Amino acid sequence: MKKIALSLAVAAPMAVNAETIEIEKPEFYGKINVAQEFVQQKDAGNLAQLNSNASRLGVKGTIDLDAGLTGIYQAEFEMYPDDGDKDSDRTFAQRNTYIGIKSAYGTLQAGIFDTPFKKAQKKVDLFNDLQGDIKHIVSDSENRAKNSVQYTSPEFAGLTATVDHINSEDEEINNGLSASLAYQRGDIYLAYAYDTDVSDEGTEAQRVAGQYSIGLVQLGALWETQDDGVDSKDGWMASAKVKVASKVSLKAQYGASDIKEEGGVTYSLGADYKLTKVAKTFVYATSEESDDESVNAQYYGVGLEYKF
Repeated sequence: MKKIALSLAVAAPMAVNAETIEIEKPEFYGKINVAQEFVQQKDAGNLAQLNSNASRLGVKGTIDLDAGLTGIYQAEFEMYPDDGDKDSDRTFAQRNTYIGIKSAYGTLQAGIFDTPFKKAQKKVDLFNDLQGDIKHIVSDSENRAKNSVQYTSPEFAGLTATVDHINSEDEEINNGLSASLAYQRGDIYLAYAYDTDVSDEGTEAQRVAGQYSIGLVQLGALWETQDDGVDSKDGWMASAKVKVASKVSLKAQYGASDIKEEGGVTYSLGADYKLTKVAKTFVYATSEESDDESVNAQYYGVGLEYKF
């Protein structure tokens, strides 16, 4: 990351002293992902729609502090290149935004960001941000929590622990807690995560996720359970990705869960074609079914993604 040199002039009797301070230049980044999608609904008519799939703009960086500390910050906003104000009256919606401090003893940050429970899935969900995303059928705990204070430990023997305290800011509502323990060693990834009072007060959730890469094949699986004190429901999903050529990858994913919908089942097939290191085009097909036939539908799409 480039640095910017600043000269500060300090006035004093009979002299002017100039001090040069170097700060890290903030990194500007973004992603635009847009797909043309066709929807076949079981109990309604067919429709066509242009979707923005979590397109975003952001800025992040670090600041050297005293005592071996490093300041970190990020401000990220979702944008909607399809219609400009999807689901709101704003062109931008806040995503992961925080301020924090990093040291040899771990990282402490505060703001709004994905919970450890959500991040524990890593890249097991191959259709993340598309209709095949596990948040539509498999899970009700893919949360980005506000008013959060989070600690992440240093890595030790491949293990990293993360604990997130989520302030309710209401004396009558419990504070939330989200935590995870993840293991990463080479091509093996395993994680356990726990939530309480995050999705809803009095609701607990647990998640186990794993991912393994061997050669040109990436395999992933996830199991989750949710208990609101009255009912206990669970769900699972499995995914596979195969690189069949230098620029082409095929993907498949299947999930079944009662957490979002009773008898919920989702399966997706797709392919990615890499245009460059930071650009790709893709196609996908997703089917969603449940006991409530009004939500049953098939989705077919083709899209383009640029990262910068």
